[in-house]
Amino acid sequence: MKLISIIICIITIVNVVSALNSPRSILSNNRIYNNSKVKATTATSPDTAAKDDKIGWDSHKAIDEIPETLVRTIDGNDSMRRKFELACRTAQTDICKAIEEIDGAGKFTSDAWVRENGGGGISRVLSGGKTFEKAGVNLSVVYGTMPKEALQAATERGVDRAKGMKEGDRVPFFACGLSSVMHPKNPFAPTMHFNYRYFETDGGVWWFGGGTDITPSYLNEDDMKHFHGAYKKTCDKHDPEFYSKFKSWADKYFVIAHRGETRGLGGIFYDDLNDRDPEKLLALAIDNLATVVPAYGPIVTKHKDDPFTQAQKEWQLIRRGRYVEFNLVYDRGTVFGLKTGGRIESILMSLPETARWEYNHIPTPGSEEDKILQIFKNPRDWV
Repeated sequence: MKLISIIICIITIVNVVSALNSPRSILSNNRIYNNSKVKATTATSPDTAAKDDKIGWDSHKAIDEIPETLVRTIDGNDSMRRKFELACRTAQTDICKAIEEIDGAGKFTSDAWVRENGGGGISRVLSGGKTFEKAGVNLSVVYGTMPKEALQAATERGVDRAKGMKEGDRVPFFACGLSSVMHPKNPFAPTMHFNYRYFETDGGVWWFGGGTDITPSYLNEDDMKHFHGAYKKTCDKHDPEFYSKFKSWADKYFVIAHRGETRGLGGIFYDDLNDRDPEKLLALAIDNLATVVPAYGPIVTKHKDDPFTQAQKEWQLIRRGRYVEFNLVYDRGTVFGLKTGGRIESILMSLPETARWEYNHIPTPGSEEDKILQIFKNPRDWV
């Protein structure tokens, strides 16, 4: 475990340096974590920036009681900011309750924090359960300013939200998101991730993003048809073109470029959506959040007690290592959180408690491990 900790630290340091020097070279992801500002994110006047926002690595104040809302009162209960936070908080409660029932023993622990300039977060984490090694569902509400580089990291490649900004300029923003990762113990029960978020800048620009994806270690085609079918059904309620577009987006996004393979077997992913009434996009996010449990829960329930060998467990840990590589090198939420002074425990909540890096591991041709690896290299349709 010490070796894994060292590897993670090294990868993180490399990622931060790379992100600061070449923000456009990073693939990007969709998780919005509680964040704001960090000195290291601005090359022009970091000390001034941190002093202005009063937020950074150590600016999160723990609280004993969770407030009714983390959105500033001045924003109003009818604002999209408050509506989206309420949707996320409702989903957080419902999903945690369902996962506890599936686990059968583990319970989520909660901690909450606020920031002096507004916003905060609620983390709920289950560790060492009967079914789940680790499961987390994090809510964050963020007020801050971010440099052009962070704004680019928070949006899809090719979408210029920083147009007209000068080098060193910072834009005031609001972000709210619910992010989750579930790591089951059994190698035949897949890992699942979701994130849904809403962004606004004080300049009046707004957009929605989100997605849910699945990462099995072993292929079960019926499971993949069920998972993708559930999200196709939900997406079709809102737009018949959404699922195929979002599925393709996920396949292209969740790529571990230096391995030439995907992180998992996809799902849906979208970002920078503001092409229709925001109420309709809010409804899309709410329905997608409501699909998490029916899409994923039956798969875990089906496989949580499957027998497995030590070799199969080791393969699962190798695939978890790939998961760590993606999250620390390419993940948009990680990059955004590090650039804006996010709470580290929340940013790194997505990482599994155990993982494995075996030198030059190549599965036996024709094996079950090789079978799924070929699909990681060549994504396919499931519905």
